[in-house]
Amino acid sequence: MARTTMNVSMVLSILALVTVYAVYLAGSDIPRLASPQGCRMSWMSPSYLLQSGFNTSWTPLANRYTLWLYREVGWEPNQPVGVPALFIPGSAGSSHQVRSIASSAARQYFSSPFVISNEFNGRRIKPVDFYAVDFNEDFSAFHGPTLDSQIAYTTAAIRYVLSRYPPDTQIIVMGHSMGGVVGTALLPSPNISTLITMSTPHTLPPVRFDSRIEEIYARNGRILLEDETPILSLCGGATDTLVSSESCVIPESDQSSSGLYRRTVFTSALQGTWTGVGHREMVWCHQVRWRVARAALELGGVVSAHDAAAAARDKILDRWLRDGLPVSDEESVELRNGTYETLPEGMQLVLKNPRGKRAYLLPVVPGAIEGPSTFVLYVSGGAVSGIAPHHAPDLRVSVQLCVSSAGTEGASPSLPTTCTRLPPTMLKLLPSPLPGRPFPVPNEGSDESEGVVLFEGEIPSDTQGWIGVSINAGEKEGGGWVVGGFDRREIVKRDAVSLSDLILGTAYIPLTTAVEGLRTRVYIPRLPLNVLLVYRLLPHFTDSSSCADAIFPPLLMHVSHPSEVHYYPLRQDKPALLHSHTTALYVPSLEFNSRHHGLNLTIYSYGYGCTDPVELVLTLDWWGTLGRLGTRYPTTLLSFCIGIVSVVLFQAWRPGAQPQSVSESLETFVRRVVPQLMAAAALIALLPLSYEWYLGLNGELGLLACFLAVFLVGLASGLVCLSWWVLRLLIWLLGFVGMRVALRRPEDSGLRRSTVFSMVFVSLFIFLFVPWQVAFLGCWIIQLLNCAAHPQDGRDKSRTPIVVDASTEAIPLRSQREDEGSKQFTQDGVAEVLSTVNTSRGTHPYTLRQNEHILLFLTWLLPLTAPVLAVWVRTLMTAGYTTPFNGDHNVLKVLPVLWLVDYVGRGHVLDTRHWGRISPSWGFVAVGLVSFLIGGRWVYLVYDVANAQVAFLLFWEYGIVVSYVICVYLLISSPKGTCLLLGPKSIEVQ
Repeated sequence: MARTTMNVSMVLSILALVTVYAVYLAGSDIPRLASPQGCRMSWMSPSYLLQSGFNTSWTPLANRYTLWLYREVGWEPNQPVGVPALFIPGSAGSSHQVRSIASSAARQYFSSPFVISNEFNGRRIKPVDFYAVDFNEDFSAFHGPTLDSQIAYTTAAIRYVLSRYPPDTQIIVMGHSMGGVVGTALLPSPNISTLITMSTPHTLPPVRFDSRIEEIYARNGRILLEDETPILSLCGGATDTLVSSESCVIPESDQSSSGLYRRTVFTSALQGTWTGVGHREMVWCHQVRWRVARAALELGGVVSAHDAAAAARDKILDRWLRDGLPVSDEESVELRNGTYETLPEGMQLVLKNPRGKRAYLLPVVPGAIEGPSTFVLYVSGGAVSGIAPHHAPDLRVSVQLCVSSAGTEGASPSLPTTCTRLPPTMLKLLPSPLPGRPFPVPNEGSDESEGVVLFEGEIPSDTQGWIGVSINAGEKEGGGWVVGGFDRREIVKRDAVSLSDLILGTAYIPLTTAVEGLRTRVYIPRLPLNVLLVYRLLPHFTDSSSCADAIFPPLLMHVSHPSEVHYYPLRQDKPALLHSHTTALYVPSLEFNSRHHGLNLTIYSYGYGCTDPVELVLTLDWWGTLGRLGTRYPTTLLSFCIGIVSVVLFQAWRPGAQPQSVSESLETFVRRVVPQLMAAAALIALLPLSYEWYLGLNGELGLLACFLAVFLVGLASGLVCLSWWVLRLLIWLLGFVGMRVALRRPEDSGLRRSTVFSMVFVSLFIFLFVPWQVAFLGCWIIQLLNCAAHPQDGRDKSRTPIVVDASTEAIPLRSQREDEGSKQFTQDGVAEVLSTVNTSRGTHPYTLRQNEHILLFLTWLLPLTAPVLAVWVRTLMTAGYTTPFNGDHNVLKVLPVLWLVDYVGRGHVLDTRHWGRISPSWGFVAVGLVSFLIGGRWVYLVYDVANAQVAFLLFWEYGIVVSYVICVYLLISSPKGTCLLLGPKSIEVQ
C-alpha cells in the first residue's frame, strides 16, 4: 500500500512539472497568437549629459542615483532651451530608455539640424528638454522602501530642474512601468503640468510581497481620484506579459462632475498603432513614441490661464493619444442648385479619387425599420471632422442632416436646402490591413498615412430629408475614396449562447448577409469578458465570396471597454483570438455599462462581390486560456502551495498522529486530503466573494471557476511534492559531502552562553546592517544542514515500543541520550518510549522527521523573502557597499524563525500535544486559511501569519520564550555557562 501511495505522489509531481512547462509555453504564445506586435524600430543619435550640479546639497540620495539631460547629437544644442520634461524609468529600468521619445521630439521639432519645422515655426512652441533620472536599475517593484527613495529623489530632481528655468515653469512627467507609480506619488504638485504613464500598474502591484508597496498604492489611489493634474495611461494589452494590463487602467471616477482628466488607452485602440505592445517595447515602439513626443511638444506650448490651460492640455492629449477626439460644432451649410447631387433612394455613395468641391444627398426613407437607422461612412485618404491619418492627402469630408427649406413633405430636392451637422455616434480611424499580409505586420506595423475614417450617425425613425456628404478635395488625384450608405440591418443577438456551451462544445452564429453591406453587428450577452478567457472565432464565407479586390475587406472590431478595442481582419479559415481586460483578478470590474456585458462585435466591410461572413464559429481557446491563467496566477499558486504545506503539517502534527516522515505525510495527504480539499475549493469558488478574495473572480465564471480551483489545488499539491524530491536530493548530496568532511550536529542540546550572545549579535546585526531576509535565508541553509547532518539510516528500524505511565515520567525538552531512548506522547496520557537501536550519535528519528517538516515549511516561505534579497544584492552591486539599505531591519520578522532553527538544531523535539481543545498544530490551519482565502491578493500576510505560528510553537514548547529569558539571567550569574531547559518550570544550570 505504501508503494502504491508513493507512486501516486510521484505521479502527481511529474504531472505538476509537465503542467508548469505547458503553462509556460502557453503564456509565451499569447503575444504571438492572441496579440501579435507590429512595431517599427526607432533610431536616434543619443548623448547624455550628467547633471553634476544636482548633488548632495539637494538630496542625500545624490550619492546613490543620478540625473541626466538627453541631447540629440547634431540636432539641438547641449544647453537646455525649451520646456522641461522628466522621464522616470521602471523597475530595473535605465535612464537611457528616454532616448526614443526624446529623439522623436527633437526630430519632429527640427526638420533638419537646428532648423525649426514648419509645423511649429511661428506657433510659440519650444522644443522639449528631456531629463531622466537613473536609479541604477533597482528592483523597485519588489521593495517599498526602494520605491520611497525613488520618490524622494525624483521630487528633489524636479526642484533642481525647475531652478534652471524661469519662475512658474511647469514640468511634464513621463513614467514607464513602476516609474509611473513614482510619478503618481509626486502629486499633488503645482510644478507638474501633465503625467503620462506607459505600462504602469496603477491598481495592482505586480509583486505583492511587501506591505509598504501596498501603502504607496493606497496613497496613489486617492491621488488618482482627487488630484487635478491630467493623467493619461497607455497600456500594451496582452502583449505585455510583465505587467497585467487590467492593472494599467486608471480607476474610473465621476469625471463629469469633478472635472478631472483621467484617460486610459490600449495601444490596440490607439489610432495609427493598432497593435499590442510589449512591456519593454512601449518606450521604443515608433508608432507609440512619436505620438507621445508630439503630445509633449504640444503640451509645452500651453501658456494660457489656469482653467484654459487645463482644457487645452485635455484636448492635446485627446488629439494625439486617443482613438478619436471630440468633434467641434460646424456651421450650417446652405446648398443651392448645381452644388449638390441627389442619389436615388437605396443607392450607396461610392467615390474613387474624388476631386474639387461637391455635395451628395442620400434620401432618408422614414419607417424603413423599427427604431433609428444608422448612416455609415468610410473615408480613405482624407479627414472627417478632424479625424484622419497623420499624413493624409488634402481630402476633407463632412456629414450633414438636410431638410427642405419649405419644410413640407415631398419637397423637391432641387430647392435650396439647409443642412446642419449630423452628430456622430462613432468617429474613429480604422486600420486597413492589406489582403494577404499579416496584421499587424511584424517589425513594421502601420504607417502614419494608413487608416480609414469611420463615421456613424443615428437618424431618428421619423426623420424626413436627406443625408448630405460634402466633399472638399484638391484637383490632384490623391488615391482616396469615399463610401457611405444606410445600415438598416438589425443587430445579431444570441442570448442562448453561454460560457457553458463553449466549455462543452462549439457555438455557431449565422449572420444576415448583404452584398455590398457596410456593417454587421453581433452581440452575445451571456459570454463574460474575463481576462482569463480567450475565445476563438472562425468566420465562414460563401464559396463565391472574394474580397481580394474589395475596397474595404471585412474587418472585425471587438469593443470590450471604451479604452480597449481590438481589430482583426476576417479571412477564410483564419481564426481570431478574442480577449479582454474588462473583468480581471483582484481589481475592480471595468465594465462601463452593465447592459453591454458580453461579447460586442462589429464587422465593417465594402466591396463588389465581397460579402460578410455567413457564419461565425465560436469556441473557447483552451491553449490561450491556459496561457492567460499562467500570467495571472503565479502569486496565487505560491500562496496555495504554502497553504498545502500548512495542511500537511497540521495532519502530521495533530494530536494523536503517528510520527511520519515528510514523504509519508505527503503520501497520506495526496490520498486522503487532496480530494476533500479539491471539493472544498470548488464549492468556495461558487461563492460570490469579493474580487480581492480567493481566486479574485467574484463568482463570475461559474463551473469554470470550480474547475480552476480544483486545478490550482492539484497543481499546488504536485509542486509541493516535487519540491520535497528536490530537497531530498539536496539533503542526500550534503549528507554525502558531510560524511567526508565530518559534518556533525551539536552534541549538547542545552543553551550555552555563546548561543545567547550569538542570538543577540545576529539581532543587532540585522537591526543595524543587513535586512532580516538575509537572516531568513541563513536559517533555511542551517535547517537544510541540520537535516543533512542527521543519520539517514536511523528510520523506523529496530524500534521496540515500551509503554509507561506518562504521569510518572519526566517530560524532556531535549532529545534523549543513547541509554534513555525517546518518547512520543499520545492523546490518552500514555508515552511510548521507542528504544532506538543502531542510531548514531543518539539521534531520535522523530527529530529528523520534524526537522524535515520544518525545512519544507521554510522552503515555501523562502520565495516571499527572496525578492528583497535580490533588491539588497542589486543595491550593493550598483550603489556600493556603504550605501544604506532602507527598511527591512525589523528583527521580530525573523526572530521566531531564528529561535526555532536553533532550538530544533540542538536536538529538541517540538511538543505538539494538545491542552484541552487547544493544540499548536491548529495554528497551521490559520496559515492555510489565510493562504487560500486572501493570499492571492495580500500574499505578504501569509508570511506574517506563518511567522506568528512559529512564535506560537515556541511559546507552546514549555514556555520557551520565558525560559530563554530566565536562562539569560542564570547564564550571567553562572560560572559554568550551560543552561538545560527541562520543562516549563524546570531549568538546570550546570
